[in-house]
Amino acid sequence: MTKANPYAVAQQQFEKAADFCSLPSTVRQILSQPKNELIVNFPVKMDSGDYKLFKGYRVQHNNLRGPYKGGIRYHHEVTLDEIKALAAWMTFKCALHDIPFGGAKGGIKFNPRDYSPTELERITRRFTHALGNNIGPEHDIPAPDVGTNGQTMVWMMDTYMAFAGAVSEHTSRGVVTGKTLAAGGSHGREAATGQGIVHCITEWARDRRFELNGATFMVQGFGNVGSHAAKILARTGASMVAVGDWKGYVANPDGINPFKLAEYVARTGSVVDYPGTHAIAREAFFATEVDIFIPAALELEIGVAEAKALKAKVIVEGANGPTDPSAEPIILEKGIALIPDILANSGGVAVSYYEWLQNKRSEVWDLEEVEEKLAKRMKRTYLAVSEFATSRKCDWRTAAMCISIGRIAKAYGERGIFP
Repeated sequence: MTKANPYAVAQQQFEKAADFCSLPSTVRQILSQPKNELIVNFPVKMDSGDYKLFKGYRVQHNNLRGPYKGGIRYHHEVTLDEIKALAAWMTFKCALHDIPFGGAKGGIKFNPRDYSPTELERITRRFTHALGNNIGPEHDIPAPDVGTNGQTMVWMMDTYMAFAGAVSEHTSRGVVTGKTLAAGGSHGREAATGQGIVHCITEWARDRRFELNGATFMVQGFGNVGSHAAKILARTGASMVAVGDWKGYVANPDGINPFKLAEYVARTGSVVDYPGTHAIAREAFFATEVDIFIPAALELEIGVAEAKALKAKVIVEGANGPTDPSAEPIILEKGIALIPDILANSGGVAVSYYEWLQNKRSEVWDLEEVEEKLAKRMKRTYLAVSEFATSRKCDWRTAAMCISIGRIAKAYGERGIFP
């Protein structure tokens, strides 16, 4: 499928919400472009002894409500416009949850699967050094995204500490979130995005008196977000009947065990050929009849053809921007509920905020405290979006965006533009 430009999609979503809630023209102009767009080209020594040049990005969209915040993506299809879109979505996601962060995103254009662990470490450290003082615990705080993980963040943190000359090691740990526990990460962070998705699903089910025990679901993308969402959702008694990733799609109408599948993917790198499943085409995957669909792969995977094929009761966006705007009216006309990305997948940034606070205060919170805070925040925001959509008679994406940009507009209204 030919995908639209992700930044054009982000702009389209923003403009629709801005029109709906009569956003002041000044704020509309400011939010239409990121504050800073940084492109760095840096050489890295490969295991062979040869050098290779890499292109990295960091886009800082807005920091009115707090430090820039957003993931680092390692993927061969990374583009500046993709990173700009993701940075904008981060701004709106943080504002929606009333988290005191702005939005940013970064990435390097390469396929991490083609490189050794030692090469990945050198690429990460060189990228961090190239970013220099463009990141910092009070300025811009990266996190994991597609192709990166807790280890990547630890390398970034360690490199930053080495050149920043930080006075307090504990405070400078907050330069990144999503770190491993041993290096200052937070309990519950790794599963947080998946956990947030399931909070949205349970609230949706409760509102509609829908029984999750015995319900069916499918997941596109079985990385950190998709696998954790599947494992947590399976505990409700729901059954995963189809799953896909970068390599292919598999199904089993009797159910696929997400815990065992996660172990299989850790060994093999893909869901393909998982015992007890049969391979299905991408088209057949989208046409699978399920109650819940969690797109947790890359952006713009649901186009018009996919929307027409879908047979689900609810779509819960685990990925950022997985739905093309042209597909959205088809989904809504079919009566499929759609819980948008800036609400559904925001558990990650919520717990990133808690990790940052723990680093800032030199504290360690136990898992129960983190999960309790996350549940409270997700449910409160879900209710706010639900009430806005009902009272203003609009779709949930517009409702979430309006709450978000309304908070940013209020801050600009009170602070003004200096000088």
